[in-house]
Amino acid sequence: MVIDQEQEHVLLELLNTTPVVDGAVQDQLNASGAKAWQRAHGGNGSEEERGQLVRAREVLQDTVRGNYDADALFELLDGVAYRPRIGDEGLVWDLDAPPARRVAVQAVLTWFALRQTKPGRLRPCANPECRLFLLDRSKPNKARWCSMAVCGNRMKARRHYQRAREEAAE
Repeated sequence: MVIDQEQEHVLLELLNTTPVVDGAVQDQLNASGAKAWQRAHGGNGSEEERGQLVRAREVLQDTVRGNYDADALFELLDGVAYRPRIGDEGLVWDLDAPPARRVAVQAVLTWFALRQTKPGRLRPCANPECRLFLLDRSKPNKARWCSMAVCGNRMKARRHYQRAREEAAE
């Protein structure tokens, strides 16, 4: 499967729909905010689709964090197929999935493709208080934080203050 940056973006956006804001986990796929998110990411905005996205998000987040084996994702692909057709550019593979499952299925398929093409580059933020994920596109593959300006700065400041306290205690 060939993935593009838009598919990677939707996967990362789905993973990041449970940010911590003012110390509390927010759910951007809650009933009030889901339709806008779904439509902005190629969905139809239905309640069934929201349920599929929430389930896919939960399993994907736990899988990326290492809490689940990748086999847990296969249940989300039940009954899904790729169908070949001849297009202007030759053979084209179309995803055959129910409309309410399409965005969730595409996110799972994108995760599997990233795992093969960019192993280890999709990971959780190294800040233990953050619930966001990052897709490291840097050449050395050493990014640790979802945002250097936010989480990276906080973690570096904490280490600096900890060192300063330890030196002062000596």
